[in-house]
Amino acid sequence: MSMDTPILGTQGEDAPGAETVKNTTTQDFVRDVVEASQTQPVLVDFWAPWCEPCKQLTPILEKVVRASKGAVALVKMNIDDYPEIPGQMGVQSIPAVFAFKDGRPVDGFMGALPESQISAFVARLVGETVGTAADVETADAALEAGDVNAAAQIFGQILRDEPENLDALAGLAKCYVKTGDLERAEQTLALAPPDKADSPSIAAVRSALDLARKSDEAGDVDALRAKAAQAPEDLQAQFDLALALNANGDREGALDTLLALVAKNRSWNEEAARKQLVQFFEVWGPADPATTSGRQRLSSLLFA
Repeated sequence: MSMDTPILGTQGEDAPGAETVKNTTTQDFVRDVVEASQTQPVLVDFWAPWCEPCKQLTPILEKVVRASKGAVALVKMNIDDYPEIPGQMGVQSIPAVFAFKDGRPVDGFMGALPESQISAFVARLVGETVGTAADVETADAALEAGDVNAAAQIFGQILRDEPENLDALAGLAKCYVKTGDLERAEQTLALAPPDKADSPSIAAVRSALDLARKSDEAGDVDALRAKAAQAPEDLQAQFDLALALNANGDREGALDTLLALVAKNRSWNEEAARKQLVQFFEVWGPADPATTSGRQRLSSLLFA
């Protein structure tokens, strides 16, 4: 999407409005977007009543913009009623969103994106005008949605302003863990002040880092599954299989394998299976269905 297209239109006579979300016309576009973006970033949502993806995107845009508490505005333009401006900007498909700053388009995207990516887009656009807490939440949401690059950019911006922000530090380290760059994850965690190195957010990422290293060493799932099947009494093979299953995204399989190991011999290797389950739960997070199910099933085994 080109950001250098000049914008033509009739300049409005009124001062830029203070509304966070509004509709505009060809006549008012300069006032509502070009002039207004001199004082705050403005998103322009090109849409049409027949466009189903637009119906999904626009409410999310409105929600994210209102959550910015005035840091950014949203202006909507129905391209059926007002085709001149989108035509001048080369809009060929909708939904199309352009971000304006200082009177010119600086960024944009096409298609209906999830809320986390839109939040990350807005956070990058407004930069320091969004509060740190909101930035951390936005970055966390982007990371959860799989947009690791967007999350890392936001965490990095926070750390440039607040080098000792533990949530941002942990978040950036988690990004490195997600991409498999375990060495940089370790280096990032080492930046935590010594007296805060055991804080919950840092400790949680250390667990994720430790688990990632174990998973790297676990081996091939098919080979381990065959080994475990051939030697049911080889508890180390069962344990290694669980790690490999988790590394391949099969949380339920890893859970079943370790619970079976606990049921068979809870005290094996200083309760390694139970401890590994606890680490899984910590890394997966309390809201993950596998965590909820696993804790219930583990409790049933331990306190039966």
